[in-house]
Amino acid sequence: MASPLVEEVVARTQRDLAIIREERPRVHVLTNFVAMNVSANVMLAVGAVPSMTIDDTVIEDFVGSTRALVVNLGQLDPWRKISVPIAIAAARKLQRPWILDPVKVDRSGRRLAFAHMLIDAGPSVIRCNRDEVGMLEGESDTVLAVTGEIDHVTDGERRVDIANGSPLMDRVTAMGCAASALIGVFLAIDEDPFMATAAALLAFGIAGDVAAEKAQGPGTFQPLLIDALHALDDASIAERARVS
Repeated sequence: MASPLVEEVVARTQRDLAIIREERPRVHVLTNFVAMNVSANVMLAVGAVPSMTIDDTVIEDFVGSTRALVVNLGQLDPWRKISVPIAIAAARKLQRPWILDPVKVDRSGRRLAFAHMLIDAGPSVIRCNRDEVGMLEGESDTVLAVTGEIDHVTDGERRVDIANGSPLMDRVTAMGCAASALIGVFLAIDEDPFMATAAALLAFGIAGDVAAEKAQGPGTFQPLLIDALHALDDASIAERARVS
């Protein structure tokens, strides 16, 4: 029998998807060129409206017109080094939730130092993989999502493990980046960052399961994933959720 927390995550996923589809929240995403297309399409598939400019002269305006911010360090070029702190400062001033995706901080000391600086600004959520989390553990009391074969989400008091998803997600570029973008969408409409994160990853994982059943390989998997997110309904969420 599912625990009350697991039942709440499933119900929250159903509820949040309905709200997203009705309200079509705007979310600003600072991500890398490789991830832009798939992240935008994942967001659009569930009903959100993404924007992705890195222009430091207008980024405050874009953050101000959105309901959440996604910061991805996958392409930490000089322009993003300028724009990211401006965007985060705007989000904090306007009390917008924001998520940090510290891509490959385990590979670069300079990138890790930049991530530490951003963590000091208090992200609502950090989403990373197992290699990255080893460099960040103990750095923040924010919601932490560690994704992989099983996704782990915790806020220090609550924890869920999500077993949905397909091995094909590791054979298509920028799936982690797209997951972070989707978490940003759920953050835009859910005031509980833990629940928003768990719901987003559950929806993403179930869509991965559905897509994998029809895909012939990585090339057909990605568009099927986007289709599955668009078609995801309450019954599929309830029947397919593998949460503990």
